[in-house]
Amino acid sequence: MARTERRSLSEPGRRSHIPKVSMDADAFGAFAEAAARFMGTGKFIVYMTVFVVVWITLNVVGIYGWSWDPYPFILLNLFFSTQASYAAPLILLATNRQEVRDKLSLDEDRRVAAQTRADMDFLAREIASIRMSVGEIATRDFVRSELRSELRELAERLESSRLESSADRND
Repeated sequence: MARTERRSLSEPGRRSHIPKVSMDADAFGAFAEAAARFMGTGKFIVYMTVFVVVWITLNVVGIYGWSWDPYPFILLNLFFSTQASYAAPLILLATNRQEVRDKLSLDEDRRVAAQTRADMDFLAREIASIRMSVGEIATRDFVRSELRSELRELAERLESSRLESSADRND
């Protein structure tokens, strides 16, 4: 006889007879998304319509004695109820997975936008500092105008010194 050990008096002595099922959540999620994606197509509606027409035709006309679900079509209703009870959770699971992907994508977009904003702020500060520095640097036109004025002053000095030396010679 197998003996079960109790850890404390508050825990039941019997173990559960339900086996634990382990499955790959991503694989099942991918299956749910594929099923939900297929259920949202026109092809699925056409297949279901053909299935219902064939079902009703075979059960109403009863070709070759194939009449397993008489008029209120209770078995067909049971089939649709079962399909709906599986389709709803599959669609919800696919929606939840899409919501998680959207949230991750939104978080990444926010992170990229914040980084881009920080980069733009940095570049704006750098451009402002360059503009301030350029304002203090002599430009080519400024240097040319300063050189021209110095040349004029030198030319005037030279001319005045020539005039003075020629006046001294004449005296």
